[in-house]
Amino acid sequence: MEGQEDDVRVGANKFTERQAIGTSTQSEDKDYKEEGLAPLFEPGELSSWSFYRAGIAEFVATFLFLYITILAIMGFKRSQDESKSPCASVGIQGIAWAFGGTIFFLVYCTAGISGGHINPAVTFGLLLGRKISVTRAVFYMVMQCLGAICGASVVKGLETPHYYHMYGGGANTVSFGYTKAAGLGAEIVGTFILVYTVFSATDAKRKARDSHVPVLAPLPIGFAVFLVHLATIPITGTGINPARSLGAAIIYNSDYAWENHWIFWVGPFTGATLAAIYHQIVINAIPFKSKAFLMVTGQLFDLFSSLFGQ
Repeated sequence: MEGQEDDVRVGANKFTERQAIGTSTQSEDKDYKEEGLAPLFEPGELSSWSFYRAGIAEFVATFLFLYITILAIMGFKRSQDESKSPCASVGIQGIAWAFGGTIFFLVYCTAGISGGHINPAVTFGLLLGRKISVTRAVFYMVMQCLGAICGASVVKGLETPHYYHMYGGGANTVSFGYTKAAGLGAEIVGTFILVYTVFSATDAKRKARDSHVPVLAPLPIGFAVFLVHLATIPITGTGINPARSLGAAIIYNSDYAWENHWIFWVGPFTGATLAAIYHQIVINAIPFKSKAFLMVTGQLFDLFSSLFGQ
């Protein structure tokens, strides 16, 4: 027993207690540099090739996103109708994986070039969080919408006209039995989850801690897209991406696609706004870190101290 106690004592001295995994960002000594706020307007970007390269990356990524996901939707519905059995197709789970998996690999491929937004709602949320300039945000949104339109048009060219029109061109709409309010709510909450995940996955503290595993940032973003689709496909077909909804609606171009199209813009942009406010104000407490706020709170503290100290 005495020898065992010595072994325990030596082991305790040799292997000192370490901080629990995932709590390193709570320490006072920062091992990261907090990102500054992007300027609202940055005209110098317009003369930089990297600016246009990033826009092209967003165009290609959104093109591929629409191409893969709408074809997956068409294939799912077609195989389900031809076999008359839900077990013969990938099901809703397969469609959700198609969307989530595509976002995962596209974000991984384009994050170092454009940030891997592939979604006007994500771009809008990052604009509100002052992560990008208005110039870049507008350019990204235009390129994303153009890429979505091109991707949806290629799908229409590949699919037979009969099945393409039968399945609504992969356009988003509020499903039968659900109200417009339900569809709008599903889009708001779904986009909130996505944009909040983007903010969290790209946070400076997390990037410093997980820099040795670069795949970790795209993984939760893709997984968030998967989960949101799994939950809301029965309600709206899951938009949470205005470019995806716009591309499919323009190419299909019928009353079916345009009837509730506003939901797939208002919902995602509202959800992105709420996510930006929550992350930047509540989680990061950016307004409370400003010099003006600290000065005012310091003066108030001195005032109360003098009043109650007497």
